[in-house]
Amino acid sequence: MLHGPAAMGEPWQPQPQQQQRLPGLGNASEPSAWPSAAGGPGTAAPGGGGAGAVGAVGAVSPWDIALCATGTAVAGENALVLAVLFYTPSLRAPMFLLIGSLALADLLAGLGLVANFAVRYLLRPPSEAAELGAAGLLLAAFSASVCSLLAITVDRYLSLYNALTYHSERTLGFTCAMVLLMWLLCLGVGLLPLLGWNCLRDQSACSILRPVTKDNAAVLAVTFLLLFALMMQLYLQICKIAFRHAQQIAVQHQFIATAQATSTRKGLSTLSLILGTFALCWIPFAIYSLVADSSYPVVYTYSLALPATCNSLINPIIYAFRNPDIQKSLWLACCGCIPSTFSSRPRTSSDV
Repeated sequence: MLHGPAAMGEPWQPQPQQQQRLPGLGNASEPSAWPSAAGGPGTAAPGGGGAGAVGAVGAVSPWDIALCATGTAVAGENALVLAVLFYTPSLRAPMFLLIGSLALADLLAGLGLVANFAVRYLLRPPSEAAELGAAGLLLAAFSASVCSLLAITVDRYLSLYNALTYHSERTLGFTCAMVLLMWLLCLGVGLLPLLGWNCLRDQSACSILRPVTKDNAAVLAVTFLLLFALMMQLYLQICKIAFRHAQQIAVQHQFIATAQATSTRKGLSTLSLILGTFALCWIPFAIYSLVADSSYPVVYTYSLALPATCNSLINPIIYAFRNPDIQKSLWLACCGCIPSTFSSRPRTSSDV
């Protein structure tokens, strides 16, 4: 006996089968935010509630959790530096303005990592504009961080090379203008993905820094390597000038063996710390960006991107917390006193 529409003489129509989705697996063509490669782990399932939403949460990549945690720590640490600089009137010299620019850039980089995690896993339905915005924030922030490091290097070089005229030529207004110009340039870099310089319409053109294209990623990597080479050259010149000053001071005061050896060791250790940390964090990732594309295993991208982001966690320790004036402000803010063992020796020309 026939039942349903066939019993009433209506033609039978086959019912489409409902597509089954495995929990936690998204569409292979769905966009994934920086720095993962296309189709990597942790791609959340689009839309929907109930079991689909639970599956998307369960697919969170441990690498993305590590990047988000790193971004949170970076944002908190650099927010502390900015608070100290803002609430301490004595920290208004051009050098502290550059340290503040570096802290602001790293703070935005940390917030960008957290925003990237939220866009990938919490925003439903996925939004191309949100993905491009998060990628642009990360590009602008890390570009400003590297440029701020270069500006600090140039400032240190000029303070030694033009020691007599440095304070009259490098005024606070001049430094503010240069920092503003640098930030406008970096914001322009961050706007490039939103202005169409992305690979969302052509997946084959994606780099490991999706949605940045391979060509644009190569330009960024080459630019970074050139900036690093310039920083290394400047720091080598700084070291030479500092050693020469230390030798002149030692000869004048007739304690060559002690003073020159101490200054030389301190200069070499500081130089090694600055260049070594920067190179270890960024050089592998920059070289990998040149040779790899989105078809490479995503674990390689994550394992090299995580140390690069950790550089923003180390910058406050190298450039801010080692500064005696900032240390003094931190002691006053935390406990209202300065330890008797605290040394506030002013910075000399022999210090790198």
